This record gives sequence, structure tokens and C-alpha cells, in this order.
Amino acid sequence: MAESTMDFLDPKNYVNRELSWLEFNYRVLSEARDKHLPLFERLKFLSITSSNLDEFFMVRVASLRDMVHAKYTKPDIAGLKPEEQLAKIAVKTHELVNLQYTTYNRSLVPALKAHGLSVIEDFKDLTKAQGTFVDEYFRENVYPVLTPMAFDSSRPFPLVRNKSLNIAALLKKKEGGGELEFAMVQVPSVIPRFVELPATAEEDGKEMRYVILLEEIIRRNMQSLFLNYDILAAHPFRIMRNADFTLDEDEAEDLLEEIQKKLKKRQWGEVIRLEVEEKTDKRLLKILRKELEVSPEDIFEINGPLDLTVLMKIYGGLKGFDDLKEKTYTPQPVPALMNEDDIFTNIRKGDILLHHPYQTFDPVVGFVQAASKDPDVLAIKQTLYRVSGHSPIIAALAAAADNGKQVSVLVELKARFDEENNINWAKQLEKAGCHVIYGLVGLKTHSKITLVVRREEDGIRRYVHLGTGNYNDSTAKLYTDCGLMTCNPLIGEDATAVFNMLSGYSEPPSWNRLAVAPLWLRKHFLRLIRRETAYAKAGKKAKIVAKMNSLCDKEIIAALYEASCAGVEIDLIVRGICCLKAGVPGLSERISVRSIVGNFLEHSRIFYFENNGAPQLFMGSADWMPRNLDKRVEIVFPVEDEKLKEEVFHILEVELEDNVKAHILQPDGSYEKQDKRGKVLVDSQRQFCDEAVYMAKEARQHNDPISTRVFIPVESEN
Repeated sequence: MAESTMDFLDPKNYVNRELSWLEFNYRVLSEARDKHLPLFERLKFLSITSSNLDEFFMVRVASLRDMVHAKYTKPDIAGLKPEEQLAKIAVKTHELVNLQYTTYNRSLVPALKAHGLSVIEDFKDLTKAQGTFVDEYFRENVYPVLTPMAFDSSRPFPLVRNKSLNIAALLKKKEGGGELEFAMVQVPSVIPRFVELPATAEEDGKEMRYVILLEEIIRRNMQSLFLNYDILAAHPFRIMRNADFTLDEDEAEDLLEEIQKKLKKRQWGEVIRLEVEEKTDKRLLKILRKELEVSPEDIFEINGPLDLTVLMKIYGGLKGFDDLKEKTYTPQPVPALMNEDDIFTNIRKGDILLHHPYQTFDPVVGFVQAASKDPDVLAIKQTLYRVSGHSPIIAALAAAADNGKQVSVLVELKARFDEENNINWAKQLEKAGCHVIYGLVGLKTHSKITLVVRREEDGIRRYVHLGTGNYNDSTAKLYTDCGLMTCNPLIGEDATAVFNMLSGYSEPPSWNRLAVAPLWLRKHFLRLIRRETAYAKAGKKAKIVAKMNSLCDKEIIAALYEASCAGVEIDLIVRGICCLKAGVPGLSERISVRSIVGNFLEHSRIFYFENNGAPQLFMGSADWMPRNLDKRVEIVFPVEDEKLKEEVFHILEVELEDNVKAHILQPDGSYEKQDKRGKVLVDSQRQFCDEAVYMAKEARQHNDPISTRVFIPVESEN
């Protein structure tokens, strides 16, 4: 095959990371616009787009703004300077927000009404009886909590908290006239954002239920907050602040204390986005612009309720609409563990694959709980990145220390937006007698690993759990992840080396089975990709299938381009950011990229390399991003058991056949769903649910674990 003359590193061959992320949020929004989905599921997806956009501004846009302030002009992977990126983002986000509210106003609100639910967005639309209820609700529940704040020569402009919803007002004294005055009140987050009105009513022969937003209840009763004034205008507004703090870890004497200080400063970060009602009084908007120092392109005039994350509250808080939601799926037991033996006995029988949330996360929690009570367990070591609010794993680790076991826990304090939660857990674990590590200087520890050291008749044995997702029993019901339980001595040795590296300064000269970032993982992946390239050039079997959250590492992408040009077939399943261009002649014509957006958040990382007919499969915590490969402690581990390899490859196969939830990347950078007419529908997430139920049922009936998944096609579309 002739060598390609293509310059694989040319910026025109790459997509800007931020614009690619916005494309992902469009894919989430497309689920909210899909009329085949149950109505309340569409509400949920619209809420997620709003939550996603908030974080995007607080972190990514904020980071670019910092670069501009610092006069940083180095172009990104696609050749765009920070200022150019911000300009393109401004255009794209305004378009996205407009589409969000078009979806809400023109599609979802009428559909809700057709199903008997009316959302009252303006207090003027209340009936007399509803108004009476709302006023009483305000007096009893809302008024005591509110703190109206004025702004004049003697009082500075109030602190507007990040992401808080507020109502700004223009006032004029009732007697004596005088100048216009500004005041505001924060809509309290401790009171539910939506309130259901007690009485139902008949509308077009249908029983109708009504909800009203809390800001409208307050706005209706604003006069009671400013008794001596006439209220000339009152409108809700919301701001987003820069929440991306920089930490000088070398100078920080106490990392925990330093992060606590930084968290407080988040409330004072630069305002990077202002949301206001579309009809906001221009005089009021002028004051907000001036005092918050917001430029025109950062103002979003909203045609509807601010902060659509409220839709998630309606999704979860309103009773009686179950027929408008997907049926709740119950994670199934793991067949290999459906017996009377304890967890350690079962792991000794052979490696165990876990596939969440199709299979329950209970074995992972049970693994730590069993270790905490087992008299033969000597030590437990674990990394924690994000854990749930009432984590049973934290409780088990504390109990283990109380039971006299050596417990070492790495709690990553720098896990963004979970810093405060993780600080609290770290303190609690220290009080319980655990040895708590706060991670390595300059690196986030993102790996998911648990090591249990146990004394047995034939000596010390190490049991290890490795995963692609966090030790969080709550998100394990929502995120798709894989895990491996093993007592393979070589992996056990590597696990010990990982924890020695994290707690001290011991870097092993080599690894038996694990590939660990930041020092070894990049080379590992590049070697595997280049090996496939060499096989293809030699006319041997070569193929790559990789599933991850994000792909934006230039060196990896260039290696994939080279592999494609050499003849390697490459199938990528990338949920979010993808800076690679797919299907471009002479560059990436053998590369396909798909993004699956479904009821569960795709989160697992799986990597398959054909290896000339001797396939190798890996799973782990790392995406193909510079931060994962160079700035984090990550672990990628092999799947070596042949039956388990079949199972993991089956996951990839089904996702590559998905024609219901998969969006396919086009050469022009857009994503499109496949034409499903006349085809057997394959919804990968639904199929994995069906398979997990089937496997658990078979295991119960035969009392015999089965590991071969059965393909259960979804009915074809008429």
C-alpha cells in the first residue's frame, strides 16, 4: 500500500474541543425533541442540556476567559486562539439556548397540557382561587425566608451567588418621588422551585393539574417586601461565575485547607454569563450589566423560565405521571455470584466481569463490606474520586479501621464540584482511623482500584477490583460502567505497586499487567495502535474498536489517522467530545465514530486490538485526552479470561449495531441518526437490560452461572 502524504498533524484535520462538546449537547437536546420518547423523559433530557451548559460555562468558557486575560495566544488542536474560540462559542451557545426554549415552548409545554399538566409561568394567569392559595403559601412558607436587598450610595451592590436565581426590581418611593432605586431578592433554594396548586379543573373536557414556579409566587407578592415603594419592574435573573480555580500545590502547605479557601472564592469569580427574561426592563438590564460587568455577548435573553434544570424536579417530584416515563429498570444480580459462597471464594473460581447498571453495583459494595468484617483480611486500600452522599463504602472502610485492619484511602480532593463532599469524607475517614492520602502533587488520581490483602492457608492472597467508573452507588444506577474482580497474582502485585506509588515515592521499574498514567499509559496505547498499523501494512489482520467518553489527544488521533491510511478498520464509540474527523478521504475513510445518547450515561472505556488474530482487550478509567494520559493517575487493565473477553467484545458489537440511540459522525462534523426503516431495531441499552434479566433468570433456574450472552433483538419498526 502506498504511503500517505497527508500531514496528520495539520490543524485543519482536527475539531475544536469546545465546539465538539457543544455538538454533544445538541445530541442530548435531540433526545428532548424526539417525539417517540415518553414525555417526561424528554423533560429530563432538556433539563440535562441546561445542567451541562452551566458546567460548560463555569469551567470551559471560564478557562478560555482566563487565557484571554493572561494574553495567552497559543492556538488549540484545531488552530484556534482563545479569543477566536470564545467568539465561536458565543454564537453556538446562543443558537443552542434558542433551540432549548423553542423545544420547551412549542413542543413540551403544549404536550404537557395535552396530558393534563399546565405550568403557570406568569402569576397574572392565575385564577382568583389559585391567587388566594398562592398568596397564603407565600405568607406562610416563603416570606419568612426572604431577604430583600437594596442598592444605593450607602449600600454596595449585593453579592449575587453563582447559579442562584434572583429577582431584580426597579423601585420608586410612594411619597416624595425621587430617583429610581434598585433592589433584589434571592429566590430561596431551600424551598421547592415549583409548587402544585391544590385544585384541579376541567379544561377542554380534561382534568387539568397546575404548577407554578416559585419566582412567580414571589413576584406576585413583591409589594409586601417593599411597602413604601412602587414597583415599576421586577424580573428574574441568574448569573454564572468562573468556577475554574487554579491551585499552586507546590506552595500549599496544607492541600485540604487550601482547597477549602478556593471553594469560598468561587462565589466571587468573574461573571461569565447573565440570563434574564426576554422582556426585562431595559433600565434594569443596564444596571445589571454595569454592576456585574457583563459584555453584551454574555447576556442571554430567555423566552421562558430561567434555569431549565427545574424540569428534573418536575420529573421526579410530581406523582401520577408514571405512564409518561420509561419503566424503572432494576439492576440484576451477577450470575457468577448467585450462590452460597462468599465473595472471596467466588473470585478464586475465576475473574468476574461486572456490567453496570445492567448488573447491580452491590458486589462492589459487598466486597468492601465483607473485607471490613472478615477476620482474615489484613488490609484494604482504595482510591475514591466521587462517592455518593450516604456512601456505604465509606461506612465499610470506617468499620474496617475500627475492626483493626490497615485501611489506606486515597481521596481525590481535586475532583471538580465534589471537592467539598470529598473533604468531608476525608475528615470522617481520618477520624475513624484510616490512613488518608490526598493524592499526588500536580496530578488528579482518577483511577478506580480496590485492593484487599487476605491471609489464607496457602499464604497471603491479594484480591483486586478494577473499574471504569467511580465508587458511587448512586451514579452506578445511571452510568454504564464495567468492572473486573480478580485475584490474579500479577495484577495483585501491580495493585500493591500502585498504592505504594500513591502513598510514597516508589515508582516500579515495570508493570506485570496494568498500564498506568501519567508515565506509561500514552506509550502503551501508541504502541498498540502502531502495531495494528504495521500488521495492516504487512497484509495481516488489523482492527481497532475503542469506546470512551472523549477523544481529543492530538498524538493519539494522528496515530489513528496513520492507521486508517495503512488499512486498519477503526470503529470508535465516543459519547462526548471528539476532535477527530471521520470518513474523510485520504485521511480517515476507514474510521467510523458513533455517539450513543440514551437513558443511561455511557461511561465505560473499552479498547480492542485485533493483533493479527490474537485479540487483546483492555478496560480502564482513562479517555484518550491529554489530561488523562499526562496529568492524572489512571489505570487500564487487560481482560484475559477468554469467556470474559467474549462478553466484553459483545458489548462493543451490540453498540456498533445500535441504530436507535446512536448518532453517526459525518465527514462535515455533524452527527446524524441512521435511517431505521425496514431494519431490526437495536437499542443497545435496552438490549443489555433484557440480556441481564435473561442471564439472572437462567442462573436462578439452573443454579449455574452462564457467561454467554444471548442476542435479543428489539422489534423492528413498522
